[in-house]
Amino acid sequence: MGNCAALSTLCYMEKDGKYLMLHRTVKKNDVNKDKWIGVGGHFEADESPEECLLREVREETGYRLTSWRFRGIVTFVSGDGVTEYMHLFTADGFEGEPIACDEGQLEWVDIGQVWKLNIWEGDKIFFRLIDEDVPFFSLKLVYNGSGGLVSAALNGEAMELFDILREDGTKSGLVRERGVAHRDGSLHETVHTWIVRKAAGEDRRWEVLLQKRSAIKDSNPGCYDISSAGHLSSGDIPLEGALRELKEELGLTAEREDFHYVGKHRGSYQAPFHGRLFRDNELSNVYVLTKHFDERELSLQESEVESVLWMDYETCRRRIHEGTLPNCIYEDEFDMVGDYLKTIT
Repeated sequence: MGNCAALSTLCYMEKDGKYLMLHRTVKKNDVNKDKWIGVGGHFEADESPEECLLREVREETGYRLTSWRFRGIVTFVSGDGVTEYMHLFTADGFEGEPIACDEGQLEWVDIGQVWKLNIWEGDKIFFRLIDEDVPFFSLKLVYNGSGGLVSAALNGEAMELFDILREDGTKSGLVRERGVAHRDGSLHETVHTWIVRKAAGEDRRWEVLLQKRSAIKDSNPGCYDISSAGHLSSGDIPLEGALRELKEELGLTAEREDFHYVGKHRGSYQAPFHGRLFRDNELSNVYVLTKHFDERELSLQESEVESVLWMDYETCRRRIHEGTLPNCIYEDEFDMVGDYLKTIT
């Protein structure tokens, strides 16, 4: 039996920093059962998106819209036979008197609190896009039939999805989009690879390779950072992720046995970047790589890495501690690397 495709509208009416949310509690066989969503519904014959929008809002709320904005198309694949092409709107102007809704309970909810309601995980993605005033977009959301997000694509490009961790580091079963995870401060897994070498000269001191983050990075642009690092996508194996990031960011190839596992590091912070608050909360798998690379092999990923720099380990440690090196390195993680290097000197 093939999927049943439907056309619909979904509207988030805004007033005084609140969205009008519908708690879907009435219909028994409702794909949105017990979820909180906007108002809207399916197209009738020959309707345009705007005609459907105006009719559905009037029927469900009693309001007549006077100002609205078409934000995007959301291709919703439920995983249990429903595919819906939702025409997403926001509205900031309306008139009339409210009526009771026969599909559930209507409630004005603070926009910041909407994220804490029982909403689809993918809805958080388009709430983020709306909040960031992203131009008209096409968002595809694919679920597993049990409400779990499987994949997401924005304007045809796959979005990064993370496995969200419990406080003890185990997987919670929740999968969340990168931008939502950093907005929410959700705990997720990363890989950090430190490339080191022995310096020339009699004392043969350790040097560490630092990368300077691209100026267009979503966090800490222009700061010195770990040699190679990255997030683990949902389902990733840490060492596979470390190999991938090394190749993507620096153009370097290594073998699994070249990576020396140092341990896990828990790090978190929050700071504004590009006008938005960025919350990082990560559990990192930390590796040291002592393999000798020919520097001619380096091929920097422009969108991620501006340049690289070799620096004496102790000098780097001192400058991190003093705050004289613009960086986003966790000092206690850098100490983990130093402790490991003492064991192989």
